[in-house]
Amino acid sequence: MSQFRLARLCLMLAAVGLSSAAVIPAVNAQDKPAAAAAAAPKDTVRPELFKLLDPAQIKPLMDAKNYAEIQSRVTQAEAFPNRTPYEDYVVNRMKLSLGSATNDNAISIPALEAVIASGRLAPNEQADFIQALANMHYNAKDYPKAIEWFKRYQKESPTPEKVAAPLTRAYYLGGDYASAKTALLPAIEATEKAGQKPSEEDLRLLASSANKVKDDAGYLVALEKLVAHYPSDDFWTDLLNRGVARKSGFDAQTNMINVYRLEAAAVKQMAAEEYVDLAELSLRDGFPTEAKKTMDAGYAAGVLGKGANAKTHNALRDKANKGAADDAKNIAAGEAGAAKAKTGAGLVNLGWAYATMDQGDKGVGFIQQGIAKGGLKNAEEAKLRLGMAQVRAGKKAEAISTFQTVKGGGGAGDLAKYWLVLLQQQK
Repeated sequence: MSQFRLARLCLMLAAVGLSSAAVIPAVNAQDKPAAAAAAAPKDTVRPELFKLLDPAQIKPLMDAKNYAEIQSRVTQAEAFPNRTPYEDYVVNRMKLSLGSATNDNAISIPALEAVIASGRLAPNEQADFIQALANMHYNAKDYPKAIEWFKRYQKESPTPEKVAAPLTRAYYLGGDYASAKTALLPAIEATEKAGQKPSEEDLRLLASSANKVKDDAGYLVALEKLVAHYPSDDFWTDLLNRGVARKSGFDAQTNMINVYRLEAAAVKQMAAEEYVDLAELSLRDGFPTEAKKTMDAGYAAGVLGKGANAKTHNALRDKANKGAADDAKNIAAGEAGAAKAKTGAGLVNLGWAYATMDQGDKGVGFIQQGIAKGGLKNAEEAKLRLGMAQVRAGKKAEAISTFQTVKGGGGAGDLAKYWLVLLQQQK
């Protein structure tokens, strides 16, 4: 990830923490190293050690990528006995620069840990180095260590949110899906509350984390957000399956056809068997024009009329075509009977039939009459069909108002909720 690469580059630019001003006067040749170290003032480096790590000599070596010579100097510096804490700090800063330049975590990580532990960094620099160390562990796929250091950064830095995303991914990649889910959901909700769009990656991670821990409700929440922000055929199909058809209490006999109706409106292309199912259910319920249009759409999409099922598809299409032609001739004759019926069911069905024939306004009117007349076995499903008819009639605002009133009803309420999502996406 880019922020990790940038952190590594920042380390390459880090100062070694050594200058000629830090060197103490030369000691007599007969002095022992231990005595020289003991005599050294705080935050200074002995001259013989400085000669190895002099920035004026190291920089051209770095520029020339003569890392072997720099490593040789570091090795010699580490061999110095009785180094002071400051000399250790300087050596580790040099090792850190070398490890960063050569992308060698075996050098960089222990050096960086030592620099952080030295207590010599300013608070803002300390936080940056902790973040860099966490990034190194992340890039090395040592996720437990990455998590440890990301969490320390959050405790010590005034900007803990900077590492929220990589920390979450470290949880996920390290197999701690529960922690990933726990961290993701409030962050996503805060983003939405601020009027911003969560990233698709975060939403996918939330869905996957919930799925990994078998949290069906959490998965559905993530899926609803994916459909709302990043609609796709796959997301819509999965949402209608998990959020409606597979939910407890779903009335498949009544509302499976309505699941397909919403799917047909939401996706670019359905599966071949879904076109067939919708057409067959439309014929079952007495809406041959809807069946005809469904089959036509499947053929236009190139998924029907081919392969082993071509003959079956052709027969179903012929049946739908014949029924649609008959319905167009006879539908008006049914208006009087529907009006005289004791319940409004006939009017609702008549209205939906007109809506499928692209006579939306007429269809809406008959459905409204049927609902007002009452006596319906499933009033919520009738309101759902009213909303769908209003959509077909181009009455978006009215459809939204209708869908907002649909409750429960063996899946009708869930379908109405997702119709609202679809309408909100349409400008």
